[in-house]
This record gives sequence, structure tokens and C-alpha cells, in this order.
Amino acid sequence: MTLTCFKAYDIRGRLGHDLDAGLAYRIGRGFARVLGAGEGAGEGVGEGARIVLGRDIRASSEELAAAVARGLMDEGAEVLDLGLCGTEEMYWAVTEFGADGGIEVTASHNPMDYNGMKMVRRGSAPLDAATGLRAIHDLAEADDFGPATPGGRLTDIAAKARAAYVAGVLRFVDLGALRPLKIVVNAGNGAAGPTFDAIAGALAAAGAPLEFVRIHHDPDGSFPNGIPNPLLPENRPATADAVVAHGADLGLAWDGDFDRCFFFDARGGFIDGEYIVGLLAEVFLAKEPGARIVHDPRIIWNTQDLVTAAGGTAIQSKTGHAFIKQALRDHDAVYGGEMSAHHYFRDFVCCDSGMVPWLLVVELMGRRGGPLAGLVAERQAAFPSSGEINFHLDDPKAAIARVTGAYAGAARDETDGIGLSFADWRFNLRSSNTEPVVRLNVESRGDAGLVAAKVAEIRALLGAE
Repeated sequence: MTLTCFKAYDIRGRLGHDLDAGLAYRIGRGFARVLGAGEGAGEGVGEGARIVLGRDIRASSEELAAAVARGLMDEGAEVLDLGLCGTEEMYWAVTEFGADGGIEVTASHNPMDYNGMKMVRRGSAPLDAATGLRAIHDLAEADDFGPATPGGRLTDIAAKARAAYVAGVLRFVDLGALRPLKIVVNAGNGAAGPTFDAIAGALAAAGAPLEFVRIHHDPDGSFPNGIPNPLLPENRPATADAVVAHGADLGLAWDGDFDRCFFFDARGGFIDGEYIVGLLAEVFLAKEPGARIVHDPRIIWNTQDLVTAAGGTAIQSKTGHAFIKQALRDHDAVYGGEMSAHHYFRDFVCCDSGMVPWLLVVELMGRRGGPLAGLVAERQAAFPSSGEINFHLDDPKAAIARVTGAYAGAARDETDGIGLSFADWRFNLRSSNTEPVVRLNVESRGDAGLVAAKVAEIRALLGAE
């Protein structure tokens, strides 16, 4: 049986087609065996391993997590169970409790009939083909584990893990800098609600002058308000309208496992991710002058300009969590950001968090005393961008060749896809690895009209409708 749910850095697929409880059990056994084995492999090598396990709110996640737990325990591993939680809580717990690895059963923002798993090694380091994912695939595919190893057990650490996580998250913010704000929070009926409540409770206990308006807050695996993915424009009005209706100072929304955080200003305006990357870079450079900041290669000029002006070093990395996390480790960078709303922090076990970013932005609003729109308006004018535009094409390779051929002689960057730069504008063009889609990002130096014109120009070259 070919296992189609194994991707480059995680597991995801359609339920009953690519992934089911039986396969989840085998993945659990393979994960424990590989992580417990170190460099070796053999019967019972998972014995003594300690694995953190969490899950999101999807209807299938509880069954899949139970199957993973059985597989882990049948290899003799101790399962440190977090229950319902966000992916970042699993990341944090792996390092906090000195575990050998961790698994979060989640499909984040994928369609209802999907599920999957995100995995890390000891130290919350990313897992890929070279560091164990391929070996887990091969073990699960062979399904030749033999008898169960005795001694496996399940330990519920949910309460103390969340308390440790909340304390860790709050260490990022100076509570004394906060000023009174009303904030709309949209958990999208995903996993964010209970975790947010724990953070909000700790803030209230510390006297933080923040008022929260909760919408779509209760976890509900049927997602009555739609799959939580605020990156899609059609999913933004719920948060934007609530901000305006309640006279809030800003709005926040998360995806299903809340490892991405999205921002809305007091007028309900959506703040594109690259400008939040710039804000957070400024925050950390104020705290650590000369620090290194990692960014992805899609929209770059605003971040690079801010980092250079603040005396820091901007480091470009290929798009994707495994690449950004490794760049943080390789360069001892304090922060890394992607325009897709993934934000990574050296002091958050070099992983991404959807809760740390809003705390830092709220602190910055307190320090500067102005609205969120005011924090980004100058940067949006200085470096306007198109945001990511997706084109569904019959022959992406030929379409990209037409575009690059039309702009011969431009400065070329192939960190991720193709980036071509000119004096006053640039663009990045990337082809999806999984579908016939080409992704375009265009930016300029202070000329929004030029951005629109170049988007239209490249659209025509791609042959897109």
C-alpha cells in the first residue's frame, strides 16, 4: 500500500482515503521506534521514549489521536497527553518536559474531510525526510512491527502543560506597557478558544487593562461558521464586522490549530502579513539591538528596510516552517516571519506561535499610543504590495518561462521560486508542489499604481483569465 499522506514535512490527507485510524496506529509505532532508536533500528527500540501528543477539535482527531497513542504505547513509550490544544502547545511541551518528540493531530485549515499530523523531534526541532519522516513512512508502510512492547503508558499532563505554556508566552510581553484596549477575538470554533481563555485569565490576574469580545469562540469540530482560515478574503468579514460593531481597537483571528494569527485594525481593515513581520522585527530590534531577523522571499523590501534602519541583519530563507526554523537555529536569529502569518521566535523553542504575535503588537500599541492602522500606514505607503495571488494554470512551467523570458536582464533570486528585481519594483513567482497553481507576489517602492499595472502585465504573460 502506497502511503500518500506523507508530505515533505508533515502528514495530511483525506479521511478514509489517505488516512485512517489503522494507519495512525502504525504511524505512532513508527514514530516511537524511530525517535527511540537514535541512529539504530530494531525491535522494541521505542521503549522508554517520551512523546507529547495533542489534537485539534476536528471530529476525527480524537479517534486518530487515540490510535496514535496506542501505537506509541505498543512500542513501550510514555505518551504525555495534552488533549485538545494548539500545535504550538505541543511544540512548547516537547522542550518544557524534555520529551523525545511530539505529535499534533490536526488538519489546521484544510477541508472538513481532511486530517493529518505535525511532528517534531527532541528540542522541538522539525522532522523531515532526512531526520526521520522517511523512516517512519517506511515502517508504517511495511507494517511489520511484531508484538507490542510492555511498559507503555499514558500520562495526562494537560493542566500543567497549559500553565507552563501560558507562563512562557506571557514572558514575551511587558505588562506595564499595556494600555486599555478593546479587542475582538475570533477563534473560528477551532482549538484557540480554551487556550486564549487561559492567557486572558492570566492577563486579568496581572491587572492588564484589556477587554475582549469573543466571537465563534467555542471549539466545535463541525465548524458551524466555516473552516477557520482568515487568510481567505471571504472569511474576514466576521471579524472585521465585529470590530466595527463593538467599536474595538483591533481584531484577531486564528486558523484551526492557531499557529497563525491575523490582524484587523479599528476600521475592520485586514493587515497583510508582511507588515506584521515588519512590526515584529522592529519590536525585537528595540529589545535586542543588532539582532538577526529571518524573513521569507516573497515580499521582502519593507522588512529589509526596517531591519537595516534599526541596525539589525535581515536573513532571507526559503518559504516553509522547516526552513525558517532551521534558519533561526543556524543564525541564532531572534525572530522569523512569513507573510502567510506564521511567526517564529527563538525564545519559543525556535517555533511558530499564534499567541505571541498579538501580545507583542498590543504592547507596541501601548508604547506608541496610537492605533494599529497608524503603526503600518507609513510602511504600506512606502512599500505597497499585491498580496499573494494564485493562478490555476494548465501548464505552470511554460507559463513561468514566458514571464521570466519577458524580463530578461533583471536581478534574479532563486531562493524560492523565481524573484526578479528592478529599481522600483520586484516580484516573486512560485509554482505549487501539489497542484497546478502559480503564486505571484508583487511589490514596489512607493507606487501602488505600479503594483497594479505589473500584476496585470504578469497575469497576461501567464495566460490567466
